[in-house]
Amino acid sequence: MPSRLTTAVAATGLATFALLYAPQSVLPAIAADFRLTPAEASLAISAATGALALAIIPLATLADRVGRRRVIVWSVLTAAALGLLLPLTPTYETLLAARALQGVATAGVPATAMAFLAQEAGRTHVGAAIGALVAGNSAGGMVGRLITGFTTDGTSWRTALALAGAFGAACAITAALLLPNGHRAERRPSALKDALTDRVLLCQYAIAILAVAAFISVFNVIGFRLTTDLGLPTAVATLVYLTYAAGGATSAAAGRLADRHGRARITLADLALAAAGAALTLADHVVVIAVGLTLFTGGFFAAHAVASGWVGARAPAHVRGQASGVYLFAYYVGSSTGGTAGSAAYQAHGWPGLTALVAAWLALAALAAVTAQKSSGTSTPAPPVTATASTCGNVTVPAATENVTARTSSGTSNTTATGNVSPP
Repeated sequence: MPSRLTTAVAATGLATFALLYAPQSVLPAIAADFRLTPAEASLAISAATGALALAIIPLATLADRVGRRRVIVWSVLTAAALGLLLPLTPTYETLLAARALQGVATAGVPATAMAFLAQEAGRTHVGAAIGALVAGNSAGGMVGRLITGFTTDGTSWRTALALAGAFGAACAITAALLLPNGHRAERRPSALKDALTDRVLLCQYAIAILAVAAFISVFNVIGFRLTTDLGLPTAVATLVYLTYAAGGATSAAAGRLADRHGRARITLADLALAAAGAALTLADHVVVIAVGLTLFTGGFFAAHAVASGWVGARAPAHVRGQASGVYLFAYYVGSSTGGTAGSAAYQAHGWPGLTALVAAWLALAALAAVTAQKSSGTSTPAPPVTATASTCGNVTVPAATENVTARTSSGTSNTTATGNVSPP
């Protein structure tokens, strides 16, 4: 059963995030076809992530009533079906409508997957199951972008999205066939008010909004900069998404460093690294831009990892599920609104204008980290995750998994499948 479960959740992650982010690498081609500005084209991403943000909490509530497995399966199958229909949309408005529906469908996975795994995998196998989900999420986000980016030049963005849709559909069918039947979990009273009134938690939500706004805006526009401004082929420009690999190393390292030196200090260092990387992308040299994007990506993933772990460490046991849900809501709100705002800045003021906006967002995130440190009254690291048990969704799970919820749902970070996860 564990092997079947881990295969199923890996396929779920691959399907979900390949479908969610596949259009990002072909935004310049979509813009050219429909005669759009970069800001207008970015709505193809923002429509999906914004709808996802709005649907996370309602779908988590629905899953408590109808069953988590049912929500997960129907989510990935619906998202895959919509992915196959995207290339057939005749107008940009219908494409955006389909993407918004796809975002709603996709929300069923981050809303329920962690609680389902905690419920079904068992104490001895939950680490491997979580690792499979994280790996699937991260790989799916990268593979979806690479499939579309590498195939657009010789065909069209519609064919590229069709191929990504076929990949997502194959993964979704695999997940639906292999995912075991779930058991109904005991419902717990909501602690949403507590998750929304703690000042330290509010600061982490702010970091999520601001940091991911900076991150998504850069990657929404980088294709325009490389293909339009610098004249690179789309397939070559797509290679920038390989910088996502830097996030796996930096997020794991950031968790260990936060234990030793304090979360606020490491968050500030991570945000500074991201800002330095963004500044390097101002150069008109491809190698320098690649180095800058690597630093920027590594800094963002590390900051996101520490912030999401801070939520798990700060929130009391009865609040952790709701606090993680709010963190994810903030994350995808930042992705949606920030991605479009950054594209508008690029349209109005070019890459320097976008870089200035990104720097401002990262500075505000740093201010939130300082405020959180002062509000907490201490910079002492959280105790080791093996010392206590935690709450994930509506069920109690081993402490080794308490801090991976936001990370596994973002589709943009990595961890190992050992179950010994450093606070992200």
